[in-house]
Amino acid sequence: MMKVTRRALALIAAGLAFSVNAQAAAMRLSLDDALRLAHDRNTSLKAAKARVDQADAMIVQSRQAYLPKVQLSETFTHTNDPGANLVFKLQQEIANPQTDFDPQALNHPPAITDFHTSLQVTQPLINVDAMIGRSLATSSKRAQSFMSDRAVETIDLNVKKAYYGLITARKNVASIEQSITIMQGYGAEAAKAFKVGLLTKSDKLSTEVRLAELREQKLMMQNEMKNAEDALRTMLRLQADDTIVPTGELVVDGASPAAKDATAGRSDLKALEAFKEVTGYQHDMAKAQSLPRLNAFAQQNWHDASLLGTEGSSWVVGLNMQWNIFDGMATRGKVQEAKARQLEASYNYEAAREMSVMEANKAQRAMQTARQRVEVSRKSLDEARVSLDFIGEQFRTGMAMTLELLMREQAFTWAKLRINQAKYDYCVAKSEFEYYGGR
Repeated sequence: MMKVTRRALALIAAGLAFSVNAQAAAMRLSLDDALRLAHDRNTSLKAAKARVDQADAMIVQSRQAYLPKVQLSETFTHTNDPGANLVFKLQQEIANPQTDFDPQALNHPPAITDFHTSLQVTQPLINVDAMIGRSLATSSKRAQSFMSDRAVETIDLNVKKAYYGLITARKNVASIEQSITIMQGYGAEAAKAFKVGLLTKSDKLSTEVRLAELREQKLMMQNEMKNAEDALRTMLRLQADDTIVPTGELVVDGASPAAKDATAGRSDLKALEAFKEVTGYQHDMAKAQSLPRLNAFAQQNWHDASLLGTEGSSWVVGLNMQWNIFDGMATRGKVQEAKARQLEASYNYEAAREMSVMEANKAQRAMQTARQRVEVSRKSLDEARVSLDFIGEQFRTGMAMTLELLMREQAFTWAKLRINQAKYDYCVAKSEFEYYGGR
């Protein structure tokens, strides 16, 4: 009884493990689920956020324009140099006027050890280019924040394309499988007719050829489905053996959204505008390098024969001004370079702004065209289905030729694939319209 119980428990545990693995391997994802996974896992978005953090770190560094610098140093010296020997004795406050100033002692002193501990504080007072650098760092962070937002929008667009592509590929496979089932039925009818002499061998073989074509199409559609699933799996950073089952549909809206100014909400254009400010600050910084700089400093020194000793103590305070009057045209060249970079940023912004309007209009036209294609394809599919059913009934009674049947079946299959493609194109065009329109 105990053996049976243990075996049953083992089987139950194995079944639970298999169930957990099966659930882990097959993921039913809505479009919102896919977007959330991409936001949490995608490495491109993490890299964009890291660039924002770098820009934030530049703001921290720019605080050196007004915050003091504090330096602590320790210098060890051991020498018998006459001048240094006397100076170190004075600094350590151990000089003996009776012996150390004797000519023989001054010229041939014994070696002395000195540990110099120094604490220095430097306070910027006037540093124009560093002050401009703080404004530059702030604009750079704002630009990187906009670029990070655009990276999210770009990933969203790519995820949507892959998600809709996977839905379309699965629908195409299902459409081909439906046509294979239909042709298998007609193929069986053709085989029976051939046996009783009502159909020629050529007509019978033509149904088999068409069935082979459909199976080849199925293989191609399955390959497209795997490619779409791989693309989506990569963006979501899923395991290679995870199977994605999309729960969404290719929805075609009843009316197109109204056209708006494409420059109003696009993050990349806002980023380019912020980069224009950055180049402006760079130009101002280059010009400010020719201005004088003024710093205050205070220094406390200790000289002792032992490490970190505090026997000989002294201090120094003062002001330091530096003025780069002429540096061989280096500053002038930097100003010229910064001005050209500012013009380049301005031209890039204008070009991107004009391109954004064109892209938004193009996407809107593609969306309108795709909606019309959906309506035409839906009507064509209905007509092809009715035509195939009619010819199919006549074929079974021997009143329709095999060629007519194959033509109707091909038209029916093609209509199904066309409507799937039109719906996909509409969903992608709508996503691109939102992306290029900054929505």
